[in-house]
Amino acid sequence: MHTNHKYKIPRWLLALALIAIILPACTPTNQPTDAPIIPILTPTSTLDFSGDWYAVYFSDPKGPNADTLRGGPDAALAAAIDQARASVDVAIYDLNLWSLRDALLDAHRRGVQVRMVVESDNLDREEVQELIAAGLPIFGDQREALMHDKFVVIDRYEIWTGSMNFTLNGAYRNNNNLIRIRSSRLAENYLAEFEEMFTDGDFGAGSPANTPYTSLTIEGVQVETYFSPDDGTATRILELLFGAQESIYFLAFSFTSDDIAVAMYDAVNRGVDVAGVFETSQASGQGGEFFNMADAGLKVELDGNPRNMHHKVMIIDQQIVILGSYNFTASAEERNDENTLIIHSPEIAVLFLEEFARIMVDVQ
Repeated sequence: MHTNHKYKIPRWLLALALIAIILPACTPTNQPTDAPIIPILTPTSTLDFSGDWYAVYFSDPKGPNADTLRGGPDAALAAAIDQARASVDVAIYDLNLWSLRDALLDAHRRGVQVRMVVESDNLDREEVQELIAAGLPIFGDQREALMHDKFVVIDRYEIWTGSMNFTLNGAYRNNNNLIRIRSSRLAENYLAEFEEMFTDGDFGAGSPANTPYTSLTIEGVQVETYFSPDDGTATRILELLFGAQESIYFLAFSFTSDDIAVAMYDAVNRGVDVAGVFETSQASGQGGEFFNMADAGLKVELDGNPRNMHHKVMIIDQQIVILGSYNFTASAEERNDENTLIIHSPEIAVLFLEEFARIMVDVQ
């Protein structure tokens, strides 16, 4: 069940999250343990949290909404679209959620400017075709690499993004995150990227590096914005990993980046606690890092969701969260259109630590 409430970090919750997350030192090289790293935390039923300027939502594949296909993170986004007064700009890899289709249609009918960019491979989705038939302007990337972005900008002020594709699987069967942030300057960043694609037809390596505010502050919290492949996302991620002092925890749908893996090995050698969960179906793929890390003794596990563990998340030193559409792969860095947020907030970090712990309960 989802609830909406002002979220403050009680000491007991922070302590519980840290007990669940802070694990013993890594096992010796080439001596991986057979025992899964199961944190001491019972999953909660409250999977969305909000502050003054943000709200964080997690899908709940084991919860009651997964059976009804109603009331997931998409419901909150649909409600926000229902409140739009002037504009809704959407860049999304895929869409078949009825809630969002209906919200976008309603917004269009009441005179809100609704525009969309979609991965061309998914333009033939029934729900996308219904939007096109209703007169919504929808533009496909028309290229082999992926338009893999996942973001919505409402009224040039409210941004929704995360790992969640706007699909039934994304919202109800896979493990995903969705975050809402209210900031006109952050919206400028996302609108600049949207206009590159929708108005100028610039995708992939052809996109200019023109993000207005790569780093900005919202209510005292530093928020960084990166778009691939033009903004050098991997370079910034590597800086943060090499600078980690205490811990790196990650949830990875696809992880094939040798550079990011090397940065994690380096962190382990410096005494930083490193642990992660990989999506099982991707772990054996070409270039996957799971077995290399497991053989080296890092605390890595395969997820237990029979569908997909679709997060692309890193939590560094319990205070920096990296999230968005960006898988830890060369394609995400060099070919696809991707969006990434780096949020420097212990308050938001603890929410993702809880999600990490929740997923660790079910590892294989």
